[in-house]
Amino acid sequence: MRGDSLLNENTDEIRLLQPAVLAFIGDAVFNLFVRERLVRKKRASSHQLHIDATRYVKAASQSRIAREIQKDLNEDEAFIFRRGRNAKSTTVPKNANLQDYHYATALEAVMGYLYLTHQKERLDGFLERAASIIERDETEN
Repeated sequence: MRGDSLLNENTDEIRLLQPAVLAFIGDAVFNLFVRERLVRKKRASSHQLHIDATRYVKAASQSRIAREIQKDLNEDEAFIFRRGRNAKSTTVPKNANLQDYHYATALEAVMGYLYLTHQKERLDGFLERAASIIERDETEN
């Protein structure tokens, strides 16, 4: 997978990919992170793991994460975030409001950008923080 041409592109070219493309990658990265985290933390059926995973990856949760980490983005990440948030969407999931969906897309675009530009430490930090935001909210309620 690392030999693919997209991953060998320079950062400027990756920065200018369509926000939906960056979000497409970021969605996969976040989903895999959440699934692996859940499997490591608890023994449960795949059905229960799926239910648990949706708490992290639904648009409302990602929007909450995005709003909290937005202030900590560097200049490049903020650029990607704005592009993702402002991107026109052709569809909105039936269980999400439009504003949450835009913020979720922005978050996923940043994660996709960090992944494609090989910023593993920064990405890992965002993923851990994202999970802790959702887990903190669950313990507070």
